[in-house]
Amino acid sequence: VNFGVVYGMSDYGLEQATNLSREQASQFIALYFEKYPRVKEYLEATKEQARKLGYVQTVLGRRRFLPEINSFNRMVREAAERMAINAPVQGSSADIIKIAMINLHREMKRRNLKSKMLLQIHDELLFEVPEEEVEEMKSLVTEIMPRAIELRVPVKIDIKLGRNWGEMA
Repeated sequence: VNFGVVYGMSDYGLEQATNLSREQASQFIALYFEKYPRVKEYLEATKEQARKLGYVQTVLGRRRFLPEINSFNRMVREAAERMAINAPVQGSSADIIKIAMINLHREMKRRNLKSKMLLQIHDELLFEVPEEEVEEMKSLVTEIMPRAIELRVPVKIDIKLGRNWGEMA
């Protein structure tokens, strides 16, 4: 629900996704933005910047061009507005995880570790780690991932261990 509201879910969409009536959904959205006014400010500023520049960008400056952001067709324009909100968040997350992956790979190689980075799933990394390297890899990931790029807010990470992927869910 949180992501839905931030990414422009209407009262109708919230009604369909929950057990709320249309009126309750409308009140929920209004109260959400009343409680978190900076979120509303960010959303409006991001859309306005996209309208003015024709693009949005990630924390590392990668641009997502939005040629339909000023469309006269409301549905086309609103789709571009949703992309304008989504792209900096999702794209910045991708920037951060990729830099973390490069830094982790370099350090694992420098230390001549047998551990292997197997898979990236959104903002998660999956490793295969020999028993004797578990503590070193935990320290390495804890040290490197939160420092991939400097942000004004701390990056929190969680480490899960298991003998197979199912044990880590």
